[in-house]
Amino acid sequence: MKFSIAKTTLISLTLLLSASVCTAADTKAVAPQQAASKAQATTKSVKSGADAKPKVAPKIKLVDINSASAAELKKLPGISDAQAAKIIAGRPYGSKAWLVSHNIIDAAVYEGLRQQVIAKQPNKDAVKNAELYIKKK
Repeated sequence: MKFSIAKTTLISLTLLLSASVCTAADTKAVAPQQAASKAQATTKSVKSGADAKPKVAPKIKLVDINSASAAELKKLPGISDAQAAKIIAGRPYGSKAWLVSHNIIDAAVYEGLRQQVIAKQPNKDAVKNAELYIKKK
């Protein structure tokens, strides 16, 4: 019985030792490949970083619905001559959402142009702006 325990122990130690040797050999074989791929990646990033300039998204020129001309308003997607005239007649707007809430344009058209318009307030003084909006009603 002692022989079988010793034999089992010896076999398990041999297997563990061979497994660790195989793992070490695999690691050594993979290490040069990883180092080479890291070096290539670093070289590519250095080259592209030196040649490439940071790309900046072009700024969209916002159209102010409180001061834009009819021609500027017609350049917006979905705005016709009649709608441009309605926008001009309904001025001043407290926000660009008023175009929909005051039935100047419908919601589908508004969704297409809401990123391109802004409603600047005519006066820096909030009291004067409030007077403009009250007179309008």
